Amino acid sequence: MPYDELLADRVRATLADEANLREQKMFGGLAFMVREKILVCVGTGNRALLVRVDDVREPEYLQREGAHHAVMGRDRSMGQGWITVDANSLNSEKALEFWVAAALEYNANTADRTR
Repeated sequence: MPYDELLADRVRATLADEANLREQKMFGGLAFMVREKILVCVGTGNRALLVRVDDVREPEYLQREGAHHAVMGRDRSMGQGWITVDANSLNSEKALEFWVAAALEYNANTADRTR
């Protein structure tokens, strides 16, 4: 199943003014990268968006509707700071913009670090 192209278009529009943006197919989806670091990745199915956020703020973000700690394969954690967001929690532009902003905040704070 291909990634959600409509959601990818919405992410693209949200990031239209972002410098150093590129897209890369990975994780079975489409990753949006800024400064060569993953910001978000549009996936398939119910867990529609993978988001990279600040490790310290992850517990706060996990309190939001539709947010889950990201796992890969058979319940293998992707590590702290990786969250998936359910498709039905991204219906509004405000919700999508929240997650993109959280990822941009993390990306900006790690601009000089490698991960």
